[in-house]
This record gives sequence, structure tokens and C-alpha cells, in this order.
Amino acid sequence: MLTPLPSIDRTQQVIEALSTFIESSKLQAGDRLPTERELMAALSVGRSTIREVITYFQALGVMETRKGSGTYLLKPVSKATIHMPLSFNPSHLRDALLQTLEVRRGIECEAGMVAARKRTDEDLVIIEEKLNEMERVHMAKGTSGPEDLAFHLAVYDATHNPLFRQLLEQMRETFERFWEHPFDRQDFARRSFPYHRTLFNAIADQDPEAARAETLKILDVVEEDIKEMSK
Repeated sequence: MLTPLPSIDRTQQVIEALSTFIESSKLQAGDRLPTERELMAALSVGRSTIREVITYFQALGVMETRKGSGTYLLKPVSKATIHMPLSFNPSHLRDALLQTLEVRRGIECEAGMVAARKRTDEDLVIIEEKLNEMERVHMAKGTSGPEDLAFHLAVYDATHNPLFRQLLEQMRETFERFWEHPFDRQDFARRSFPYHRTLFNAIADQDPEAARAETLKILDVVEEDIKEMSK
């Protein structure tokens, strides 16, 4: 049951309380949530706090408010959920991919630089194993989406900062659009293939700036293909 909360960290507490309520009530996508007035009364918080929390969940893509109808659940939510997947509008794929790329550029460049500084010999073995498999599949099929993702995950792990992998896992659903042949093109981002080996070399050489440069080459190709193939 929803119960009144102490007057500290109200927004975060409401987020956690609402997540727990959704899970315990077994609400599913399409189900209607309690009204603002009901939530205010049950949790003993003001309307502004409730609206702030709803806006938070809307930004995550797990809820939507329909004018004159109420707020509805779009995806399952629970207090135990660590990584709530991001979402974008597939009807505007070009813009969504470019927006996602802006996020990738910041995260992946930093991850490559940190991996170059902190990688161990054991990390290098794993990264190279993933790279070799990516290259094998690419040469056989002309594309290597899942293997490409596994390579980047290995680079993230080499940072020894779990937040990098958590961020990628949180955005996996969105990022995977890059590996599902956008615009029905099998050759999407194919020109970036050689730069994965040079990125590995930069990490092996413990050269952060070179790792950043090679990561940018990969993402620059992706951006060019998004713009060219979406014309």
C-alpha cells in the first residue's frame, strides 16, 4: 500500500514509492496509474512533487500522460530496476540516431581514454578476443553487429568503472538500432570496421589521445552514413 513519507528527499522517495507500487500492483504496459489527487493523498506530498516525478518517468519513456484521461504505463517499472531503457520515436529515425550519436560520442570517447590508462593485460586479452571474433564475422558476412557491441562492452569493462557498462546497458535498446541495419542498409557504418583494430592498438599502447581519435573516426563514419543513407 502507498503510505505517507517523511519530509526528506521527497522527489526521490516518491519515485521509489511509485516504482514499488507499480511492481506490487503488477501494473503492465497500458495500465492507468492513480490520479494526481490520489497520489498526493496517499503519499502526503504536493502536486508539484507528483508532477516532477511523472515528468521524470516520462523522460525515461516509461509513462505518458493523455489529456483528459490520465497517466498510463508504457513499460514495466520496479524499484529493483537499475537500468530503465531509453526510448525514441521510430518515426523520426534519422533525428533519433543523430541524437543518440551525440551521447555515444561523449561516453565512448571517454571510455576509450580511460581504458587506455587503466587496462590490464587480462583486459587486453578479452578485448582482442572480441575484436578477432568481430573481424571473423565481418569478413564472413560483411557485417558484425552483436560482435561489434561485444567489443565495445569489453572496452567499457577495461575502464574498471562499472558506470560505463551500466550506461551502455541502460541505452542498449536505443544503441542497438545502430546494429539493426538502419534504413535497410547492410553496409551501414561498414567503413568504420578498420578503426576498431586501431582503437585496440591505442588501448594496448596505453595512449588515451590516440584511443579518443580512433573512437571519433568510428563515430564520424556512423554520422556520415546516417546523414547519407537517410536522404
